[in-house]
Amino acid sequence: MTGGEPVDYPQPQTLRPGVRTFKPRRTRMTPRAEAAFVDHADLLLPLQGDVVELARVWGAGVPVVMEIGCGDGRATARMAEQDPATGVWAVDVHTPGIGSLLARLGDAGLTHVRVTEADAIVVLERMVLPASLAGVRSYFPDPWPKARHHKRRLVQPAILDLVRSRLVPGGFWHLATDWAEYAEQVDDTFGRDPEWTGGRIDRPEGRPVTHYESRALREEREISDWIFCTTP
Repeated sequence: MTGGEPVDYPQPQTLRPGVRTFKPRRTRMTPRAEAAFVDHADLLLPLQGDVVELARVWGAGVPVVMEIGCGDGRATARMAEQDPATGVWAVDVHTPGIGSLLARLGDAGLTHVRVTEADAIVVLERMVLPASLAGVRSYFPDPWPKARHHKRRLVQPAILDLVRSRLVPGGFWHLATDWAEYAEQVDDTFGRDPEWTGGRIDRPEGRPVTHYESRALREEREISDWIFCTTP
């Protein structure tokens, strides 16, 4: 857990072989983050081949939102504090960020969050039943700015189909980015898919500023938010 070679994550079936929406990496963790993997292991939900019965983890009738990418965990933990009635499933590939999130959850005594270290696309494919998630949040996914890397972006038709299949009717996907060209792609990709409704929104007051977003604001980049919903 302290560093070393990148993890060999399973290849998602939704994307072409060799294509991933992230760059695998492993960097050194702080002692606090490393200890959190032991102290709060009960909040970890390991990648597995079987679907997870959400009611058994969060309780019957509890809506569950998946967060794709949790950064250093500050926004995830804050939103979980604000909404204790909603289960949160945070998925990320960055081990130090997961450790940081676990530590924050432990400090705040939050028990309605589960954390998975894995490719979120694989988690959606393998572990999530169709029509089961109340929503998905993706804040500042990698914009992959080079044209040859656009196939790695999270917002693309195949992933829209996958996410939609895992949402309850009327479920939502809340996205945010600071990359203007990526924002145009979000508008275009969702606009071409009649199974989604919604669009750009004002920045919600309840969405905390993420670590990455704070840098974007310092550099005076425009922030765009959207909420799209599946057709009921």
